[in-house]
Amino acid sequence: MEKSQTQILKEKLFRPKKNGWENLKENKKKDIFNYAKEYIDFINEAKTERECVKKIKEILDKRGFKNIENTTNLKAGDKVYYINRYKNVYAAVIGSNDLSNGFNIIGAHIDSPRLDLKPNPLYESEELALFKTHYYGGIKKYQWVNIPLSMHGVIMKKNNEKIEINIGEKEGEPIFTIADLLPHLSSQQEKKKLNDAIVGEDLNILVGSIPFATDEDKTDKVNLNILNLLNQKYGIVERDFVSSEIEFVPAMKASSLGFDESLVAGYGQDDRVCAYTSLTALLEVENPSRTAICLLADKEEVGSMGNTGMSSSVFEYFLNELLNKTIGNKPGLLDKCLKSSRILSADVTAGYNPNFPNIYEKNNESYIGHGISVIKYTGSASKGGASDANAEFVGYIRNLFEKNNIAYQNSEMGKIGIGGGGTIAYILADRGADVIDCGVPVISMHSPYEITSKFDIYNAYKAYEIFYKDE
Repeated sequence: MEKSQTQILKEKLFRPKKNGWENLKENKKKDIFNYAKEYIDFINEAKTERECVKKIKEILDKRGFKNIENTTNLKAGDKVYYINRYKNVYAAVIGSNDLSNGFNIIGAHIDSPRLDLKPNPLYESEELALFKTHYYGGIKKYQWVNIPLSMHGVIMKKNNEKIEINIGEKEGEPIFTIADLLPHLSSQQEKKKLNDAIVGEDLNILVGSIPFATDEDKTDKVNLNILNLLNQKYGIVERDFVSSEIEFVPAMKASSLGFDESLVAGYGQDDRVCAYTSLTALLEVENPSRTAICLLADKEEVGSMGNTGMSSSVFEYFLNELLNKTIGNKPGLLDKCLKSSRILSADVTAGYNPNFPNIYEKNNESYIGHGISVIKYTGSASKGGASDANAEFVGYIRNLFEKNNIAYQNSEMGKIGIGGGGTIAYILADRGADVIDCGVPVISMHSPYEITSKFDIYNAYKAYEIFYKDE
């Protein structure tokens, strides 16, 4: 049956909104599912920024990347990386073009909301031993009670020995939890606002209940037993917690979600889904025209401050090293390079959640299974704090994706005055580059169990690959 003039005109003028799974060929669906399996394995193995860096280094080493500090000169096609204090990574494939013409950079972050231990965490109350925590990043505190938690991190002992901790991930290991009130006794709690029902000082992790076997001192016997167990296994004492970085994260494993297994459910997908896709996309880059750089930062969830956050100058150190070891450096050259660079701020955005339709402005939201989201500006109601990409750069990204059949959508985050969020985009834009946010939509973002679409994950991977390779 022939199409009517109206149908033809609609197809010509309207922007189609299409679920990416529709009419997808079986071989492409197989590629998507295979890629998602490797991604799930990654986020199950790397649940903290330190564990991410460790795993990423293994991947880079296997694919021929070298530590830039072990190189003297670099040429087109060389692959290098730099690790900053075990918490963030920069990796690059040197292009054939003069580096002064700028880089193609994709920047994601590898930190996620979690519970950190306070400097003096251990205390005993009514013969129960608990850890005091300080939550990291924007969380809904009530979501973190009565779920299994695992303990990750490092402890620096007095003799500078570093002890690595990972408890609660393997089968048969103990887990930890924060005990909430039972419904029978929570009538007063339930009268409070949702945000006040569990306060920060209530996020105390239960770690033991057996008292140390002694007839002497009757105080702190459970604490003594816990410290004794830790001393026997790790050789640590209570003061060693002062020089530690211990994080508690959900112990649940990431997995496929749904009868059709089209989704991924798991902790830390903000923003490790963009970190993994931008990293694996870089692995596909060989002999590019423009130098391709994958930037994986820390501290984004708390404002990007500190010497491993995007606000530090360590990224410029890496870029200066690239210049020093290729074309040679001179005053002002780095500024010129950054001004000529193109950057994707690879961070997630909110996916439309049908359980809460009144929060969203449906014509400008990201939909699960519709591809990667391109976000011109973030910030709050008045675009406050936003990096607002110019029309020319948006046009460049749009044309690049359409030319290469990348499924993409354009969105904001919720209705005006309700939504809002920040990324590293504004920090990179402050350095003179063209920047736009471009990432995977997520349902239940910042919760212990976030949800993404395998179709969107794969499209992010392909989008990032063609961006790295573009001249």
